[in-house]
Amino acid sequence: MRGIFGLCLALLCAPVHAHKPSDSYLSLRLAGDTVQGRWDIAVRDLDFVLDLDTNRDLTVDWGELRRRQNDVFAYALRRLQLDAGAGECPAEPRSLQVDDHTDGGYAVIGFVAACPRADRTLRIRYELFFDVDAQHKGLLDLRVGNDARTHVFSADSAELTLGLEGHSPLDTLTGFGRDGVRHIWAGFDHVLFLLSLLLPAVLVRAGREWRSVEHLSTAIIDTAKVVTAFTAAHSITLCLAFFGIVRLPSAPVEAAIAATVVLAALNNLFPLVRAHRWGVAFTFGLVHGLGFASVLADLALPAGSGALALLGFNAGVELGQLAIVLVFLPLAWQFRGGWIYRRLVLGAGSGATAMLAAVWMVERSLDLRILG
Repeated sequence: MRGIFGLCLALLCAPVHAHKPSDSYLSLRLAGDTVQGRWDIAVRDLDFVLDLDTNRDLTVDWGELRRRQNDVFAYALRRLQLDAGAGECPAEPRSLQVDDHTDGGYAVIGFVAACPRADRTLRIRYELFFDVDAQHKGLLDLRVGNDARTHVFSADSAELTLGLEGHSPLDTLTGFGRDGVRHIWAGFDHVLFLLSLLLPAVLVRAGREWRSVEHLSTAIIDTAKVVTAFTAAHSITLCLAFFGIVRLPSAPVEAAIAATVVLAALNNLFPLVRAHRWGVAFTFGLVHGLGFASVLADLALPAGSGALALLGFNAGVELGQLAIVLVFLPLAWQFRGGWIYRRLVLGAGSGATAMLAAVWMVERSLDLRILG
């Protein structure tokens, strides 16, 4: 077991290459009845759906991208719908360029949409890649005059309707709060890490066996220690990264997050850390905070709204996390004494979690798609 931990730690510390969960960056500027758009989409993601690498050299160069630009325009813009109340506003492509992001090359689509305003709202429906990658996210930066909005589109939040009147600080706070909740609920790696640490909270290790704890207060205190440590740790690194005090590329951070899930799940099968799992939650929570920060950093927040966005996003993450605990703990307490909980949920569940997270770690480290 120590050898397995050592190997995982070595992978955690080893240099990793670019690959992070799929994101695109959508910037919209609304002036009068016209929307000016810029859409940055990872070339590797476009290659996955459009097979752009025609010479099979495992890279997509500018010539290959340029030859398929009409396919790129058609594929992307069919998956974006704008409506200001007078019917859908078709987006017309204007340019195709490339740009470098921290995780590789991106195709940059410039477009314009004539969008007459029949009311004071703008509806945006975003469907890029959701049919092939449920983890994909679209990061929106919308400007209406001097007013700036941001939003994260995901498979379960593909449509957004925005009022085009004034935008209050409370709107910013609640908007990012919702993004924080969605991020923790949609972030399977964060959820699996937390659950891996909480599964033993209703049990106690006696020799080579797990036994039920006798008092609910024991389970609650253990759960509170783990959750508090995880919350404190990821809040620290979220703040440090958000304000630029700590800067790490997203690729190794995402691979390291996957490694923390592997280690937390393996600890349920081969317990090395028993009484102080809160220490594991704190140590690895520092890594998860860096992952949370990358989401906010990618949003290109307008000046003056950063602190509110950080406060709202972190509060949303905590609320989402609290909701998971409130569902988990009563169920775990109720079924802790049965074979199903100890063998199937804790045993087989932790094994499956470790294997899944190991695949994520390989994917994110080597820029591969294994699970699709």
